[in-house]
Amino acid sequence: MELFYYMVFGALGAIVAALELSKTNKDRITTSQAFSSFKNNYLLVYSLMMAGDWLQGPYVYYLYSTYGYGKGEIGQLFIAGFGSSMLFGTIVGSLADKQGRKRACVTYCITYILSCITKHSPQYKVLMLGRIFGGIATSLLFSAFESWLVAEHFKRGFDQQWLSLTFSKAIFLGNGLVAILSGLFGNLLVDSLSLGPVSPFDAAACFLAIGMAIILSTWTENYGDPSENKDLLTQFKTAAVAIASDERIALLGAIQSLFEGSMYTFVFLWTPALSPNDEEIPHGFIFATFMLSSMLGSSFASRLMARNSPKVESYMQIVFVISSASLLLPIIANFLVAPSKVKGGGISLAGCLQVLGFCTFESCVGIFWPSIMKMRSQYIPEEARSTIMNFFRIPLNIFVCIVLYNVDAFPITVMFGMCSIFLFVASILQRRLAAIIDKPKTEVWTAMKERDGEVEPLNVPF
Repeated sequence: MELFYYMVFGALGAIVAALELSKTNKDRITTSQAFSSFKNNYLLVYSLMMAGDWLQGPYVYYLYSTYGYGKGEIGQLFIAGFGSSMLFGTIVGSLADKQGRKRACVTYCITYILSCITKHSPQYKVLMLGRIFGGIATSLLFSAFESWLVAEHFKRGFDQQWLSLTFSKAIFLGNGLVAILSGLFGNLLVDSLSLGPVSPFDAAACFLAIGMAIILSTWTENYGDPSENKDLLTQFKTAAVAIASDERIALLGAIQSLFEGSMYTFVFLWTPALSPNDEEIPHGFIFATFMLSSMLGSSFASRLMARNSPKVESYMQIVFVISSASLLLPIIANFLVAPSKVKGGGISLAGCLQVLGFCTFESCVGIFWPSIMKMRSQYIPEEARSTIMNFFRIPLNIFVCIVLYNVDAFPITVMFGMCSIFLFVASILQRRLAAIIDKPKTEVWTAMKERDGEVEPLNVPF
């Protein structure tokens, strides 16, 4: 493995360690013993769930390529996953609000385990089925668990500010430390032990099964709107009214879609971007480096959220601008460094520059996750939390599907350029959100209820 990878990983590790060790009382939140037990239980489950997800991440593209599929066919498989998340995820998310968030979390485990099992088959139809299962699971991962946490947090009477501590720790561990260990563990399974590219998926299924056992034995059930007389269509209408009647919710959804759409496109693009001429790159180690960068971002975010100033709505404007600039690196590197025509070999100079830019982007991702979670806990009504959060994922899934469908039609630099533009637009929308946070919430949905008698007003936590 080249010295460059060690240098980047070591530098990032030193910065993260320095940030964590230098925390003062101003950077910490005082809590209770009951909350610590609750938080630690959730963090254990969330870490296991994320381990099941992260173990698969670096090897999905690689596994499909070893089965002999080209970039276009792999793009179609990815489209199936995002399309499944868009079509079925919203329905499943709404059922989570009505039927129970704990049940939805267990469903996530079962669905993702089935997705892992399909990876053993090289048949295109079976892999497509696995992507559909994976898309449904992804929607549940990014809605049901957070919805259960927020509802349970307030049900137990904990302080609202303590939520930011759980969010930042969840990202630090689940999207940071666990992701790094997953990348290294995957690298061990595939490269060191030569168990093949399907072995990380088997390991992921084991972690998911352990997490499911803990959920079943320790979690209590909670609901969004347990009303017996509300069908899915009414739930969708309630969520749509909530988004349409409150500009803050609509802006939050647009910001999330733009950022996550760019992030998921990046997940697809980073492997071919760093090895345009089939250079030998350690996928697991690079992935671990990216996750260490995300860990750095979440550590920085925990400091910011522990203080009253600056507000999350303010500093996220800067984060989006930096993330936009970081994804311009592949374009800049393409102009500054002549592309190599030699097949194979180690990473190129342009690849080194891109790794640094990608690490910067992942640091922004680490700040984004706990920050967007905090804003969602403030602005999204509890009664339809999972439904609304999955509504947010519809435009991002459409965006990613369009990009992946045209993956062969555009150079990688053009696709990175589009992501950079979308991230810059997110910074503009974030600026608008910061400008209106003190405005009173409109009561349009209440008026609609009085008019048609179907949609009940929602209680938005502040």
